[in-house]
Amino acid sequence: MTSVTSSSSANQTVELSPSYTIPLVLIGVSIPLLLVQPWVSLPLALFGLFLLFQTVAIRLQFTPTDLDVYRSNQLIRRFPYTEWTNWRIFWTPFPILFYFREVKSIHFLPIIFDPKTLKTCLEQYCPLDDSNL
Repeated sequence: MTSVTSSSSANQTVELSPSYTIPLVLIGVSIPLLLVQPWVSLPLALFGLFLLFQTVAIRLQFTPTDLDVYRSNQLIRRFPYTEWTNWRIFWTPFPILFYFREVKSIHFLPIIFDPKTLKTCLEQYCPLDDSNL
């Protein structure tokens, strides 16, 4: 579920809903793995718990001009679309990673938010140029 915080479609801000799929899958896989490989299970479970915490705490908002990242209702980072050169969502059947490149940096984010709305917002606010494919 997405929430829209502005009524005008030209000035619409879209906040992505959290998706707990990846953290819960990692935690779920770590439980039976505990019986076979405890040293592998523990880091996997801890990473799953870390992502679960991030899923609860982090919010992405697509505004008409930038992608804003919030932690507990506090803006922690702003990524203006004008500085973006490319973006991708990796592994279409089960989206796990969101990549975007700015003029001066590259960013990778785990998909801890609704992947369908993410793709829709990316296509709307930051369409890919065919020359970047």
